[in-house]
Amino acid sequence: MPTIVTRDGIRLFAKSWGHGRPVVLTHGWPLSADSWDDQAVVLADAGYKVIAYDRRGFGRSDQPWSGYDYDTLADDLADVLEATESQDATIVGFSMGGGEIARYMSRHNGRRMAQAGLISSVVPYLLKTDSNPDGAPPTVFEDMLKQITDDRALFFSSFFEQFYGMGVFSQPVSSETLQWSRNVAMMAGLRPTLECVKAFSKTDFRPDMASFRVPTLIVHGTGDKTVPIDPTARAAARALGPLAKLVEYEDAPHGLNVTHKKTLAHELLTFLGG
Repeated sequence: MPTIVTRDGIRLFAKSWGHGRPVVLTHGWPLSADSWDDQAVVLADAGYKVIAYDRRGFGRSDQPWSGYDYDTLADDLADVLEATESQDATIVGFSMGGGEIARYMSRHNGRRMAQAGLISSVVPYLLKTDSNPDGAPPTVFEDMLKQITDDRALFFSSFFEQFYGMGVFSQPVSSETLQWSRNVAMMAGLRPTLECVKAFSKTDFRPDMASFRVPTLIVHGTGDKTVPIDPTARAAARALGPLAKLVEYEDAPHGLNVTHKKTLAHELLTFLGG
């Protein structure tokens, strides 16, 4: 630590806090491992070894030209587990990070895992198609790509307001939190920022769901306008059946790891203890 070198030579920034059974945290787009800090501190204090890393292209990790497909990202996760000698791990993914878990399940047979967590996750399929009518229309992501290409900083200004559920009568986070989120997002390279939008919007994880073999906590906000709950959390819970525990936070936005940070930390501790 703090650097893990992947099988294709990419250096990933990682941090390990505490001692005990491992909990590995994968972050959402377009942030970094630091977005998990509120939960990581609580879990480490409770006797767990918490490992969080910056996805390739984001935060303090290398920014290669390629490798932003979910097969490669799942391989990165496998390399993190091996480098940290994690066994019987609980792997928790936020938003885009849930996709890494799903693909890891099918591509690496869920090795080293005892539990999974999908928080505000894009799994199993975010894109609207004939077979996924509740998904988001392709034009949503096409517009995102155009706005990011035109003026990335301007795009993130409005993106994080929706991310945290900001409104005229609702201010669940401070202006400083919004600015911090924009600053972290701008640490990522433009290429990985764009390529990961393509990955999380177009990847169909429905075939991966059959590979889940461990208890899985699913937490999602009913007010999530960034990743709608119907084609994701509720669909994932149906696919996983008795393996899944679905918890819905009423009116919570996408960034509930910040707006509901204490509640989520308690949720994770209860799940880990179970």
